[in-house]
Amino acid sequence: MIPNACIQVHTSPVDRPSVPIWFAEVVIIVQHLAANGLLDVFAHEVRLVRGRFDSYEPIDFLALLIGYAISGERTLADFFERIEPFETEFMALFGRRCLPHRSSLSRFLADVDRPCLETFRALFQHHAFTDGWTLESIGGLWDRQGHRCIVFDVDATRQAARQRALPCGPELPATRRRLDAVCAPGYKGRKRGEVVRTRTTALQMHTRQWIGTYSGKGNGDYRDELASALQAITSYVKTFALTSEVALVRLDGQYGDAAVIAQIILAGVHLVTRGRGYQILEHPQIQGVLVHAPTANMTSINTGEVVELFDGGWLQPGEDFPQVRVIVVRHQAPAPEKSISVGKRINEWVYELFMTTLDVERFLVEDVLDLYHGRGAFEAVLADEDVENDPDRWCCYSECGRSPLANRVPMDMEPSARARTWHAGTTNARN
Repeated sequence: MIPNACIQVHTSPVDRPSVPIWFAEVVIIVQHLAANGLLDVFAHEVRLVRGRFDSYEPIDFLALLIGYAISGERTLADFFERIEPFETEFMALFGRRCLPHRSSLSRFLADVDRPCLETFRALFQHHAFTDGWTLESIGGLWDRQGHRCIVFDVDATRQAARQRALPCGPELPATRRRLDAVCAPGYKGRKRGEVVRTRTTALQMHTRQWIGTYSGKGNGDYRDELASALQAITSYVKTFALTSEVALVRLDGQYGDAAVIAQIILAGVHLVTRGRGYQILEHPQIQGVLVHAPTANMTSINTGEVVELFDGGWLQPGEDFPQVRVIVVRHQAPAPEKSISVGKRINEWVYELFMTTLDVERFLVEDVLDLYHGRGAFEAVLADEDVENDPDRWCCYSECGRSPLANRVPMDMEPSARARTWHAGTTNARN
């Protein structure tokens, strides 16, 4: 080793915890929020009235959640343990005095009501939509007449949660699961689990900017979540002094019935969605179109199969509903023993329906189909955000996912007594 007189090494027997590696990132984020006035606005506009609030304000819990999100710690317990030596300095970044206790955080989150949430959401929309973006940089799609469209993707995904079987019996207390507050039985699709939670997201396709996210227990209320997403989309375009007709919303077949389509049209935006009411194929206008040559032909990129496209014109999907343009896509049906995942098999053909409010002068039938299939990019962005965590990891502080109390049950205890002890531990400390 080459000695250097400029370097001095000091040691001390005093134990000094190291500063977390993520603390610098917290400082940068907080300084950005403070410089834009977001911290002051949040502290003065977001209110939550509840009993036993003590000296804490919503800004204290926002600071805690921001730190936990940036830290990447596995659990809240790990985060509190890591931040404990620096909690005074951490809260000083937000202009606050002390860090809330973890039990105070859980009670706060349980008491957050809808007005408080909507106030925070409106604050987020007002500042996040325009932060760093201009009318030119948000992108767009220009149709054949030179009109600009901004494409938004709205979709609902479901997360299945697994639950451990608990012993039950007349001598045991009633079970209580923490997931009951956020999950409920519902459609799980191909995901393994017992209960599910639904999340509806809205994404600006050109900038990959999240416009909003809304969730509910079980299958959720997709109509109410769609209304919230449409409100966020219209607020987004109005922020840039654009009319709501500029917004073009792409949706899957879940939103393809007449009532939902009418809800979207009444919001003042354009739409492209897959239809799910195949009875419209029996309409005389559609039957008249199908007996003629197709409007266009396209070749599927994945299979190389040629599909036929028919422009069915404008129809009313139901009584007292606004008109919508119907596009029919058909291709040769596979062998009878093979099932189809999308569409309706009629004789030797498989039919698919697409609904839109875009005029034929602006978008041809092949343009509409290409636009809808572009939703695949949205699925990729959503997949990047979805890192599935086993609920055992966020419902219990134990590495193996079991209750700490359950791990301390003596194995030489009488079986029925051991079951009661383990059941009490999992009821209080597990989901």
